Amino acid sequence: MTEFWLISAPGEKSCQETWERLQAATLPANLSTNVKFNIPQLKIGILDVLVELSDHLKVLDEFVTKLNRNIVKYVSSLLIGNAKDKIGEILLAKENDIITYLTNFQWDMAKFPITASMRVICEMIEKEVHQIDNDFNSRTAAYEKLRENVKSLEKKQEGTFLTKSLADIVKKEDFVLDSEYLITILVVVPKEIHDKWLKCYETLTDFVVPRSSSIISQDTEAYLCNVTLFKNKVNDFTALAREKQFMIREFFYDEEVMKKESEALSNALGEKKKNFGPLFRWLQLNFSEAFISWIHVKALRIYVESVLRYGLPVNFQAMLLKPNVRAKKKLREVLNDLYKHLVDNEFVTDNSLSAPEFVMDKEDYYPYVYLNIDCSLL
Repeated sequence: MTEFWLISAPGEKSCQETWERLQAATLPANLSTNVKFNIPQLKIGILDVLVELSDHLKVLDEFVTKLNRNIVKYVSSLLIGNAKDKIGEILLAKENDIITYLTNFQWDMAKFPITASMRVICEMIEKEVHQIDNDFNSRTAAYEKLRENVKSLEKKQEGTFLTKSLADIVKKEDFVLDSEYLITILVVVPKEIHDKWLKCYETLTDFVVPRSSSIISQDTEAYLCNVTLFKNKVNDFTALAREKQFMIREFFYDEEVMKKESEALSNALGEKKKNFGPLFRWLQLNFSEAFISWIHVKALRIYVESVLRYGLPVNFQAMLLKPNVRAKKKLREVLNDLYKHLVDNEFVTDNSLSAPEFVMDKEDYYPYVYLNIDCSLL
């Protein structure tokens, strides 16, 4: 898991001092790797709007997280073999791998102008990611139909003689055609009783053409044989053949139908290949857009929560921490101790914290503002 902690703490004498205190507390014991997470000055609005925005951003965060995971999961399903191991090189954010983009985050002024209010920026992101989600669902559904069609046709090529397509197996000369009285039928004969078939097929009913049976094809278990007889004896022959474990394959020789059947898989594979490239490029492009939107949602959330927690004027430092996997518990203890002065003592008990009543989201409450960013998408 590639996990990051996005936290903020109020500026003391300066935001730089806040940053230096974090570094001093975490680096000597190698608890985490830290970078500044710089967010430009954003338009705040009134308190009621911030509280409402806080709830809305949490829901949006969950939505975009799911969208990113869905895209990654689907791209992975399209990759074969060792290509799956290179998905981190395939799905990028602004031509960078996602970790590089995150740790070097810069607010996209062109895409999300800070002259707009945070509510408007939130609406812009929401509109974009919902459009991506809608397009993702429709495009992947269309491609899945193509994939299922190919699988269905491939299955017909790989089944037994009783179910598989015979278009590329039988030939015109295997049949008596255009006869008023005679018909050629196909019989699947298990290999272990083929000798039995040769001895008895001519006498199963009257009016079977002598020596009319031959082997057309074979697989590991059976032979596909033909036999010619009078049309009015087909039902009797079929019933008696089944009693002796010879299976009749329902089949009518039609060159036009067989031609279409023979071309169906080739056409389906061609259609699938034709659509794969545009879909894959769309997935790459829109993963980038969705991931960028996700990190901007995180930036908005840390900004809103910091203003609600620390008040005005805006004076806080956002910081991105990559915890040392073996030191997460110790890192949490160090951070709680470093920032315990930010909450009233009544909320601090034995190095654990309970959220005060005015905090709407009591999950993961710490004396500093905290958001988790799980980048194990890939």
